[in-house]
Amino acid sequence: MADAAPRIVDIAEHALSRPFPLRVRAWDGSEAGPPGTPALVFRHRRALRRILWRPGELGLARAWVAGELTVDGDLHDALDRLSGLLWERPEPDPQAPAGAAVRQVLDALRDPATYRLARGVLALTGPGLPPAPPPEEVRPRSGPAHTKRRDRAAISHHYDVGNDFYALVLGPSMVYSCAVWPDEDTTLEQAQSAKLDLVCRKLGLREGQRLLDVGCGWGSMVMHAAAHYGVRATGITLSVEQAEFARKRVAEAGLDDLVEIRVQDYREVTDSPFDAISSIGMAEHVGSRRYLEYARILHGLLRPGGRLLNHQIARRPLRDEEAYHVDEFIDRYVFPDGELAPVGATVSRLEEAGFEVRDVEALREHYGRTLRAWVANLEANWRQAVRLVRPGRARVWQLYMAASAVAFERNRIGVNQVLAVRTAEDGDAEMPRTRSNWLS
Repeated sequence: MADAAPRIVDIAEHALSRPFPLRVRAWDGSEAGPPGTPALVFRHRRALRRILWRPGELGLARAWVAGELTVDGDLHDALDRLSGLLWERPEPDPQAPAGAAVRQVLDALRDPATYRLARGVLALTGPGLPPAPPPEEVRPRSGPAHTKRRDRAAISHHYDVGNDFYALVLGPSMVYSCAVWPDEDTTLEQAQSAKLDLVCRKLGLREGQRLLDVGCGWGSMVMHAAAHYGVRATGITLSVEQAEFARKRVAEAGLDDLVEIRVQDYREVTDSPFDAISSIGMAEHVGSRRYLEYARILHGLLRPGGRLLNHQIARRPLRDEEAYHVDEFIDRYVFPDGELAPVGATVSRLEEAGFEVRDVEALREHYGRTLRAWVANLEANWRQAVRLVRPGRARVWQLYMAASAVAFERNRIGVNQVLAVRTAEDGDAEMPRTRSNWLS
């Protein structure tokens, strides 16, 4: 009988104690679940086995990357419906005794109905050990995180996927961070240009000043600042592929006399002082234990009165910050060793390093729209993307960008621009007294 889908839905609803929010279509052609919703398609029983061995987002992600699990319908809608099951569960009680979760499972299996369902899961998945993770998964790392060598490897994993692939996703702007959308008719290219210009205006850039862009990507920020504000800009990245691409763009734009691109760690920059520093979408790679060091280094690279614009994704605070753990899918497939911190913690570390924080602007809704635009670009160029990076890698990017869009839209995470200044010894910050003045 073709009954795998109804059995999967039955098992899921019993385990979750709530209706399953999507249709399910199984490898045997059966279908079950609420009509009119996207369908979660199990193309192979191996997908269910992955979820059995690693329940939650990592098991689902492995099945997705392997091509064993897909969605028929709007991916964002499907992830939005699943978000309450995967990401918006109540935070674990830090006072709960050790082993409480294991005891709950054992107690549940004493219930005859639950035991029958567990046997049903095993019957559906078939015998065997857990399938090997897809080759796109990063193996668990050993040793201390955020050494220079380990950071280079992590950056290479994410950014050295191929410039042609990123061009498909990002479009001509080649900006891989949250855009700023002034109105509904704004295009992605216009929104990215608006973001770059907003950063330049917050930094108060003027002709002849020196700008350091930490984590310069493909060079868009330094090129914009040099072309429109006449600054001498230095961009640093750990990605060799990015640097080669950026240098070519700089040469083609005729900006060689104003822009320099280096493959360099921010901890190795010695040619200070700079008038301004931009760090856009880079600080997520620093790590909480290194963040104060990062802030102190940037503070030391600025002249008195120099400004820092730190553009960074933030997570929501936890009741028990010691219980924070990195998202498994992101850590193993997307940003190895990446960490998110609450915006309050970021502001505190910057102040501890000696900065005066002058402005914080939240751009959360803008990032949701940016990610949706990137997903649309990827899906519109899917065949070419698969040729460039393999199907599994393309599926990683599709899932992470779509899931991130939902996370921003649901306020699970945010993104903020923090403007800080290294004040002079006499307290002079060289800042206009109102935001409207320094944004004009």
